[in-house]
Amino acid sequence: MPKLIIDDREIEVPAGTKVIEAAERLGIKIPRFCYHPGLGSVGACRVCAVKFLEGPFKGVQMSCMIDAKDGMVVSTTDEEAVNFRQYVIEWLMLNHPHDCPVCDEGGHCLLQDMTVSGGHGIRRYLGLKRTYHDQYLGPLVQHEMNRCIHCYRCSRFYQEFTGYHDLGVMQIGSRTFFGRYQDGTLESPFAGNLSDICPTGVYTDKPSRFFGRRWDYQRSPSICINCSLGCHTVASGRYREVVRQEARYSEAVNGYFICDRGRYGFFYTSNEERPRQALVDGKEVSYDQAIREAREKLGELIKSTGPDAVACVSSERSSLETQAMLKKICQTKGWQGPHYFLDESMAQKVKSASSRLESGLAVSLRELESADFILVIGADPVNEAPMLALAMRQAQRRGGKIAVIDPRPVSLPFEFHHLNVTPNEVNLCASLLVKTAVDLGAATDLEQPGIEFYQAIPKLETVSSSLQEQIAKVAQELKESKRPIIVCGTETVRQTTPALAADHALLLQATNKQAGLFYLLPGANSFSASLLASEDGSFLETLEGIENGTIKGLILVERDLLLHFHDRQRMELAFEKLELLVVLDYVNSRTQQRAHIFLPTSTLYEAGGIFITQEGRLQVVPRAHLSGTPIAQVSGGNHPPRIYESEIPGGEPRPGWQALAELVHEEPQPDENTTRSSVLNGLSELNPAFATIPAIDELPEDGMRVSSPEESSPRFSLDWIHELERKESPDKSLELVLVNWTFSTEELSQYSPPLMKLEKEAAVFMHVDDATSLGLSDSDKVTILLDRGALEASVSVKENMAPGIIVMPRHRLLEWQKIETLPKFVSHEEIKKVSV
Repeated sequence: MPKLIIDDREIEVPAGTKVIEAAERLGIKIPRFCYHPGLGSVGACRVCAVKFLEGPFKGVQMSCMIDAKDGMVVSTTDEEAVNFRQYVIEWLMLNHPHDCPVCDEGGHCLLQDMTVSGGHGIRRYLGLKRTYHDQYLGPLVQHEMNRCIHCYRCSRFYQEFTGYHDLGVMQIGSRTFFGRYQDGTLESPFAGNLSDICPTGVYTDKPSRFFGRRWDYQRSPSICINCSLGCHTVASGRYREVVRQEARYSEAVNGYFICDRGRYGFFYTSNEERPRQALVDGKEVSYDQAIREAREKLGELIKSTGPDAVACVSSERSSLETQAMLKKICQTKGWQGPHYFLDESMAQKVKSASSRLESGLAVSLRELESADFILVIGADPVNEAPMLALAMRQAQRRGGKIAVIDPRPVSLPFEFHHLNVTPNEVNLCASLLVKTAVDLGAATDLEQPGIEFYQAIPKLETVSSSLQEQIAKVAQELKESKRPIIVCGTETVRQTTPALAADHALLLQATNKQAGLFYLLPGANSFSASLLASEDGSFLETLEGIENGTIKGLILVERDLLLHFHDRQRMELAFEKLELLVVLDYVNSRTQQRAHIFLPTSTLYEAGGIFITQEGRLQVVPRAHLSGTPIAQVSGGNHPPRIYESEIPGGEPRPGWQALAELVHEEPQPDENTTRSSVLNGLSELNPAFATIPAIDELPEDGMRVSSPEESSPRFSLDWIHELERKESPDKSLELVLVNWTFSTEELSQYSPPLMKLEKEAAVFMHVDDATSLGLSDSDKVTILLDRGALEASVSVKENMAPGIIVMPRHRLLEWQKIETLPKFVSHEEIKKVSV
């Protein structure tokens, strides 16, 4: 490790560390514009100049471009270096507009900071300034090209880091322009990061424009709950609402960036139609009165029919505290549940995934960036968890190879192998690939069950010759890898796939590879839900109980059954049979509108909470601001009423865990923090996996991993072999595959006005051969007859997907909830072209 001296202070740093980084470790912040730790060095701005007094380099050099070496003596305060930096600042300010008072970047502008700290205050250049025309870049990013200092951060991030190419650099010299070849919405799902990385005000956050300066906001660390990755964010609140969300650096999770769904998915918390008042039979009442009435009606129902007549259902977006409180209540009261998953197959897949994340297999999102081979089994990264696609992009930039086994028309911003096999062939294809790549003779640590598992995998000749060629090519790359990682989804795969993926990772480890495992789960807190879910019964059994009259009361906690359940008509009829429906939630859902008693709950930003990511990483989120109707909504956009009251308008919502505690206890409950501590202290009683969790204030910033006891996780099961005997589909039928999209399908981001503008048309996808046999062309309108009626949509014809399926998004504008049972097959006769 080289030792060097910077400003008379010695430091030792790892080899390859740039001088600008070494100085920062000493607390010396050398000016910079083009340099960004997430993007690396490029030496474009010239403002990081320092003087090298001793060592292999001499004189004024750019500190971002030179690696630290033994014997270097560096001065950041040498007169020659200081003068050089002052000249650079003056050159950059020649054409820069003096519009700081109206620029949204003002107050946290790097150019502003460097200009002031460099002492530049008088403009000597009297000529005309260079000007540009601004572009429309979509609903997320505002473009002000006149403020550009040509640092190249934007084009490097957009093209090199994310892999998208519709924004870049054009023209030359002083006329260099950064933008698109023409006006239009940016294609990248990471475009919002431009507002963070731009050191001036060229790219600013359009949805939060003119809401306030950085110092006006209540800024609080938070996390994204729009998928299962748990990326770190900073929430900026003002006047009782979150107005902006930015990426927060996390070494273990998301690095420096976040996706646009996570950045702009927070608008549900300040939605004007968000219910903030307790309701009884549709009439507004006080929170305490609603609690009393719910408690009384539950007591009467239980007295007449017994505790089994009450069932509880929650969701993956509830905090750990709320999920655990509901579990504890069901145990103590004898109520049925709780159920966190509506599909029993999904419940089993998530439970299998969480139980197989052994300490030697689990990898973080950042660790995935260092893989030299990534095998994706049954996942569509950009649509399911965009930051996974970004991490895979970094692995690919470092030379890693990527292969995706999935029936959908997967699109990624880099080169990859796509084995677009049918859903029933995914397990077989993955197994053949791993078997071909693994040399059993080199697997010295493999025990007998693993050997039997390996030998049970069919021969490569069981698939078509074209698929054999694909598998052989990808298997060779896997065989040559040293750090392979398997990424396994849970959305479209079979029930045995998560365990099979873990077994494949173990096979790779047995051949002395540093193999890892990374799962994608359906929701932000799916992992904890799998640890707390009831072992008895399923949601479908609960639904049957409502239909036959044995269950008369239902408590729904932050779950919209009419949005997520595949048979909406059946669910509506079940609601009509209930004697009591109690709903606790913070969104204006169809289910909430049917509640007999409704109790508004606080959002993540108002209550905080604990969430466990798909890799088992437990993370604590503090409260960002108190509950209350945003002042802009109270005042109609004018000055708020000059009336002082004892309560905050719209401040009735309470954390889910607190509302549940008050619902079941007649005696007054302690404050929400005390209740929360009581729930967390009893977690180990609900599941031994929680026994190792320390006190909240002792958790590291990046959280800690929670894992299921390994003895509950059988290895090398052969159950997946039996699924191969399953018939593909009835003759002349297509399997309906329900999927998620980046925008328009995730529940909370559906309330985001800027993200609504990015939604694609609700379309179904079909392989070109299937479309041809049905007489369909791309963009044709079709009606698909489902169990509960017809559905109309455009058809998108693709070649890069599996035949024999219809891929249908759970689009908010598509009434897909017309399916009685899953899996669903649609015959050719049930698909009709709509005449125009």
